[in-house]
Amino acid sequence: MADTNAPDRRSLHERIAADLRDEILSGDLAPGAKLPSTTQLKARFGASNATVQKALHLLKDERLVVGRPGAAVTVRERRSRTIRPASSMAPAPTGETYRWLTEVERLGATARSKLLDVREAVPPADVATALGLAAGDTTLLRSQVLILDDEPVEIVSSYYPLGIARGTALMERRRIKGGTPTLLAELGHPPRLSVDRVSARVPTQNQFALLELPSSLPVLRTLRVVYSDDDRPIEASVMIKAGHLYELQYEFAPEASGEAPAVRSAGQP
Repeated sequence: MADTNAPDRRSLHERIAADLRDEILSGDLAPGAKLPSTTQLKARFGASNATVQKALHLLKDERLVVGRPGAAVTVRERRSRTIRPASSMAPAPTGETYRWLTEVERLGATARSKLLDVREAVPPADVATALGLAAGDTTLLRSQVLILDDEPVEIVSSYYPLGIARGTALMERRRIKGGTPTLLAELGHPPRLSVDRVSARVPTQNQFALLELPSSLPVLRTLRVVYSDDDRPIEASVMIKAGHLYELQYEFAPEASGEAPAVRSAGQP
């Protein structure tokens, strides 16, 4: 059994920032609200002025609060973005943009993507398992970073079996109109189901740099496997988001049998 009296080994300014961060992300400190004054925070946490200022500096670096000389520190107007994973799964209608971009517009943001790499690569072990590949087998890797309002928000590394990718636009170093769900459907592999596994990780050096993270706060890692007809896996993507800025929303409808629905995200939002 865990020792509930075990000391918090973090420095005091990190603990102060953690408590305030939780209040911001849960909405107890609403967008635009003033944080408690330095005097109030000193009394609440038994801290010095310098320690409180170090805590506030962390939150400013994380883009959770805004501070200006001579003015109170306030919570930034935009709260953590809520992303609905299912919204980007279905193929976009002919001539329309990738559904992820449509979802972002719903949030009132502007979005773009930056293609990082397109090449054959040996995938991570969990991706290889999901795609039913043997150790050392190669796939097609397409990686990109998604950007909202000029802020990098997500790294997406998508892997495709070479039997599906070879000889198609997937192999070309360019964006795919309508997104890969649309192209896969046109190639005879319509996405039927996606299964997500979400975990929290400490960011790697590459993730830290690409997402322009202020510190080693956790990132959200989603391993999404997309299946087509006959339960054939056609795509496995590793998606990395800054955990303190974004949350995922999954919606489930109770099944007629009364059994709990599977943890999966599919089709339409």
